[in-house]
Amino acid sequence: MSAIALVSFPSRVRELAPGFMVSLIVAAAATFLSEHYGAPVMLFALLLGMALNFLSADGKCKVGIEFTARTVLRIGVCLLGMRITLEQIAGLGWKPVALVVILVAVTISVSVVAAKALGFQRLFGMLTGGATAICGASAALALAAALPNHPQKERATLFTVIGVSALSTLAMILYPMIANWFALSPQDAGIFLGATIHDVAQVVGAGYGMSPETGDTATVVKLMRVAMLLPVIVTAAMITRMQGADPTGKRPPLLPWFAVGFLILACVNSTGWVPTLVQGGVNELSRWCLVISISALGMKTQLKELASVGIKPILLMVGETVFLVALVLGLMHWGL
Repeated sequence: MSAIALVSFPSRVRELAPGFMVSLIVAAAATFLSEHYGAPVMLFALLLGMALNFLSADGKCKVGIEFTARTVLRIGVCLLGMRITLEQIAGLGWKPVALVVILVAVTISVSVVAAKALGFQRLFGMLTGGATAICGASAALALAAALPNHPQKERATLFTVIGVSALSTLAMILYPMIANWFALSPQDAGIFLGATIHDVAQVVGAGYGMSPETGDTATVVKLMRVAMLLPVIVTAAMITRMQGADPTGKRPPLLPWFAVGFLILACVNSTGWVPTLVQGGVNELSRWCLVISISALGMKTQLKELASVGIKPILLMVGETVFLVALVLGLMHWGL
């Protein structure tokens, strides 16, 4: 490290600290509210952040908020790799793996077509479809990090996070009823819940609320969907490079650094050498990074901007969610 870099490092920290600290405080408040009232922590972080959007205007907090919304987000996505092991995926056999690959590919493809039909950009369909098909708010944030910059990107990301969090909470209540109505076995119920509910926390809540076997199966299937985050991010990056859509003129890397980190951590975790304490610590750090970054994203957006999106994006996300349920039930009926 050069002498100039060493001298500038403390000043850079001082520049970023106010915005990062206020994002951290909002994230802590959102976590407290989530633990005491049972609502999604991402939703609380967004709403609290939007209440403080004046801090992202020109001032001491602006640079730190920008850094937190961008770089801390990517760190959190990278650390998600520690949730996955190849052994977990192999334990359920090939059918759930095939089901997950098909549902992710088909749901995102249909979402892109539906978004275009409703008058949105195809990339918005990829964002909402990826959030629905993979892992909810975490997938929305990861895909947003890989997609090109454009004036509506942050508003689209925030809307997607709010929508997918609300739908995931509703799914946690309704989907176990659907599993009981179809008289699914504990393992099949776990596959259904893990393949359809958006966020990991709601999958765990719904699965273990039915039975331990259902909860175990649902969690592993859900982690298979999380593993699909990497190929989808790479696909998004490839589309971005082909379109050259970034107004800055920079071509994004084919494989973003946080996607490489995600893959490396998943491979390391698969060795079985990572102590449970370390694995839990990294997962918790990942969760905090994502909550802190979504707090910063909330500060960068005004509520009136989200209110102006109209009914079409809501119909798109509800339609994607209903389509995913129908697709999974159909695939399971056909033997997957």
